[in-house]
Amino acid sequence: MTTTTSPLRIALIGTGFMGRMHTHAWRTAPRFFDLPLSAQPVLLVGHRADATAEAAARWEWPEHTVDWREAVERDDIDAIDICTPGDTHAEIALAALAAGKHVLCEKPLANTVAEAQEMTDAAAAASTRSGVVAMCGFSYRRTPALALARRLIEEGRVGEIRHVRAQYLQDWLSDPDSPHTWRLDRDRAGSGALGDIGAHSIDTAQWLTGQDIASVSATIRTFVTSRPRRSAVEGLGGVAADTTDRLPVTVDDAAAFTARFDGGALGVFEATRMATGRRNANRIEINGDRGAIAFDFERMNELEVYDAADDDAQGFRRVQVTEARHPYAGAWWPAGHGLGYEHLFTHQAVDFVRAVAGEIPVSPTFADATQVQRVLAAVEQSAAHDSILTTVASGAVDAPEHPTEGIPS
Repeated sequence: MTTTTSPLRIALIGTGFMGRMHTHAWRTAPRFFDLPLSAQPVLLVGHRADATAEAAARWEWPEHTVDWREAVERDDIDAIDICTPGDTHAEIALAALAAGKHVLCEKPLANTVAEAQEMTDAAAAASTRSGVVAMCGFSYRRTPALALARRLIEEGRVGEIRHVRAQYLQDWLSDPDSPHTWRLDRDRAGSGALGDIGAHSIDTAQWLTGQDIASVSATIRTFVTSRPRRSAVEGLGGVAADTTDRLPVTVDDAAAFTARFDGGALGVFEATRMATGRRNANRIEINGDRGAIAFDFERMNELEVYDAADDDAQGFRRVQVTEARHPYAGAWWPAGHGLGYEHLFTHQAVDFVRAVAGEIPVSPTFADATQVQRVLAAVEQSAAHDSILTTVASGAVDAPEHPTEGIPS
């Protein structure tokens, strides 16, 4: 592998699950891909000094701080990678863009449509002013099987799209005594399963089909209204020493909605973190008049493809997306040797660097992410008004302040 000597000096903000994953990506990308710029991890930013210092040492970041403004203000930082809870995204990204830094921001882009639109406007201005790149981290776009699915759809293999079925099912909150985390606090997370994992399904569906969701009819539900205070972090959740010391849950546990796409397709979506037995079932199926594709992330190296014209062999075919000609796969292992979750973030880092260098378009843009935010808001508005059909607004319209009020629990 070869990399140019021109540096892209990175500051990463966040030392949790996503911070660790993004660190792995920045370390791995130049070792398997030919990059036009030399991505150099320089500064790690955390919340607590001791934890940040420990993470920086373990992950081999040369410098660390607990002040994200230092990353924005330093002349030796070219790009800001934001891996913090949603309530901080807008402030950090806006400051970084104003300072002329490239920005990679985790999803959802923000906690409100208004914030997302402000970030999108700032990104457009920074791009025009100084060529700044702003990308949102919808990492599942970088799954080789889904990237192949998009190629097949663009080639017309599915034909006119009629149906989209998307589910994102997890179960890490199935136990009512699973501890409280920031992901269950609306002020920090923006929403629950809807924004955390449903946003991925929305982005994937719109990206694959090339159609935007135009209207929705939705219901959301909070099954467990309080959870014990967390005493130790473990995975996405943690451990609670005292199950009687409980904090309120102010987000949804599950969301379900039907959708109308602006290209005529009909969609059905479900997102929950309480689907007992489903660890990370991120699924989508798209049916058209010439064929269909189906994908489940629990079998991430496979894509099911159906060709309606093949009269002699009707039925879905299982395609192993591990060949060198498949998206991203050629940089890795011999055919048949599958990839894992971490590879999506490496691919994301690669595409970010290439976009900064001008080799490929930015994808997904902040504008793409703001469209997802509008759908999230429409879902919450619909659920708060007896599932009434709700248009996905083109302006900055946000959901009710307390969208779970009045929803059965």
